[in-house]
Amino acid sequence: MPGNKPNHKPVSKPARQLLFSEALQHKRLTPTKINPQTSPPLNESTTMPDKDQSTTMDRILQEITTVSRRIEGMDASITSLTLETKSMRSDIAGFQSRVTGLEQRMGSLETQINTSQVREQDFIYLRSKLTDMEDRSRRDNIRILGIPENEEGSDMQTFLTSTLPKMISLDFDPPLEFQRAHRMGPKRSDNSSRPRPIIACLLRHNQTRQILQVARNHGPFRIDQHEIRITADYSKETNERRKAFLALRPRLRKLEMKYGLFDPARMWVTKNGVSKDFYNPTN
Repeated sequence: MPGNKPNHKPVSKPARQLLFSEALQHKRLTPTKINPQTSPPLNESTTMPDKDQSTTMDRILQEITTVSRRIEGMDASITSLTLETKSMRSDIAGFQSRVTGLEQRMGSLETQINTSQVREQDFIYLRSKLTDMEDRSRRDNIRILGIPENEEGSDMQTFLTSTLPKMISLDFDPPLEFQRAHRMGPKRSDNSSRPRPIIACLLRHNQTRQILQVARNHGPFRIDQHEIRITADYSKETNERRKAFLALRPRLRKLEMKYGLFDPARMWVTKNGVSKDFYNPTN
């Protein structure tokens, strides 16, 4: 009827999909027309690379070349450092071998030093024993200082046998007897102001002790205005130790310390009621 709306049937979903695919295929197959007025003309700028891009590529190549050269230089430096390291290692190995040799020598020297120290201790011990033996062999000796030269005449033992008891005012029973008696050193002139000392070895040890005791308590003595001293006869080492001990007496007196020097070379010192013996002056 006129005026009524057309009666359209609805299109199903599969039909719509088929129509859509046919339209899309038709569009792909239809060639595109080119409008010469609206399309830009083909020229050299659209077909060849840009100059800026070429310049950029040149710069990149230059930088790559520079980096390559630097790497080559670093390789050379590394090679040089490797060689120097090898040289240093060889030098260190040489130093280590030298140090090892020095350590071995030091060990040998230490062994020698220890051996020498032991030998030195043995030498000191043996020397002290020899000094002690020498002092013991001189126990019967007395040393007489101050008797003028030629006063004894031709017989020293006879002179001492008659002169010594009178000089020290001591009677001996039995009479004095000497094993030997003589002056020490080369003969001096008659007018010498310092006569040579006399060494006399007595036959009996107890008489030696008596003479030394009297000389210690009552000496010095006199003969014709000559001062005479009598002392024990010691070895050279013992005499040096005794002199060193005697040099300490002024200092000990200043410190108000009691002291005493005993045979052969032993100093006794007392301080604050405590006594101690010293056998070496350096102590």
